[in-house]
Amino acid sequence: MLLLVHATPDDLVTPLGQGRPARRGASVRLPVARLAAGVAALAFGGLALHVALVDDPLGGEPHVIVPIVRAPVAVAQASEPAEGRQGAETAPGLRTRSTAAELEGEAGVAVVRPEGQAPGAIVIRVPDQATVRLAPAPDRRLVERTRFGLLPRIGADGARPAEVYARPAGTLPGGARPAGRIAVVVGGLGIGQNATAEAIARLPGPVTLAFAPYGGNLDAHVARARDEGHEVMLQVPMEPFDYPDNDPGPHTLLAQAKIPDNLERLRWVMGRFTGYTGLVNFMGAKLTADEAALAPVLREVGERGLFFLDDGSSSRSSVATVAPAAKVSAARADVVLDGLGRAEAIDAELARAEKLARERGLAIVSASALPIAVERIARWASDLEAKGILLVPASAAVGSRPRG
Repeated sequence: MLLLVHATPDDLVTPLGQGRPARRGASVRLPVARLAAGVAALAFGGLALHVALVDDPLGGEPHVIVPIVRAPVAVAQASEPAEGRQGAETAPGLRTRSTAAELEGEAGVAVVRPEGQAPGAIVIRVPDQATVRLAPAPDRRLVERTRFGLLPRIGADGARPAEVYARPAGTLPGGARPAGRIAVVVGGLGIGQNATAEAIARLPGPVTLAFAPYGGNLDAHVARARDEGHEVMLQVPMEPFDYPDNDPGPHTLLAQAKIPDNLERLRWVMGRFTGYTGLVNFMGAKLTADEAALAPVLREVGERGLFFLDDGSSSRSSVATVAPAAKVSAARADVVLDGLGRAEAIDAELARAEKLARERGLAIVSASALPIAVERIARWASDLEAKGILLVPASAAVGSRPRG
């Protein structure tokens, strides 16, 4: 079957769907109500999400907000100089950070720590409220500036270091008359950091501490000892008979040295720190046995307002013979604890010191700062008052002015 379609020229060249006359009355209708409702729902949901996640981190869970106010705490000023403090000041009397030294000073305790490492244990000493305060050192009246440092001297007003830097002798409780007095001098301090700190912390204040001239940070150790009420002395290296096999150290005073050379060595030793009341020999059996070599040394000691203690280690010492002519106050230790490594032997010698003190009225004990000696002396000293015996500093036992 054949179908014929009649097409005009316009039908062939005009794209489909165009060119047709629009129908009148036709219009596009949008769902306005639905769109408005959707926009409103989206806005409400966004607002709810913002409130839940931003304005309320708890997501709408019931909660209470309580303000926390930090109350200012007044911190007592530490006794150390301002340049040694750390931490910013936020207000007068209020600090946000304190150093360990400040905390110790404010709490009134002394903490002993091994040098340069965290210890397994530390010794904390809470001082007695009646801790004796010694005169500040150095006293400008009592020092002269030299190439060796500050050396002690007698002041223009006659004041002597042996008197100004001394610890008061004290009394027994109630003012009772003592049955005897004992002075204990513990030497060898300033070299071993831990041994020095432990001796300062554990030994009672009346025990005199003698420092060797070779240790590091001597000024700090001596200052701490004096802060704890300990009178301090200076150990002078002197020649023993077996020198140099047994060597006391640099600047040792020698029996055959020229007098100016020995005095120069002595002045180097005396310039190591200040605040000491007297000198005590470190070794020195050969030099103390030589009167010609010893006399200029003791004379120098006396002219500087100091006293001299013979540690009692040599039976050949001539200190007692030379001291009067050298015009220096001097004495000799009665009991020597050096070389005693057992607690029973140390206790026996301390008991002998008690016996001597009762018989003579006074006894002097010398010892080195070995741990066992420090422990036994501290234990022994705690019972002395109950026995009616008074523990006194070396200056009270030796005296500060020459006799005669």
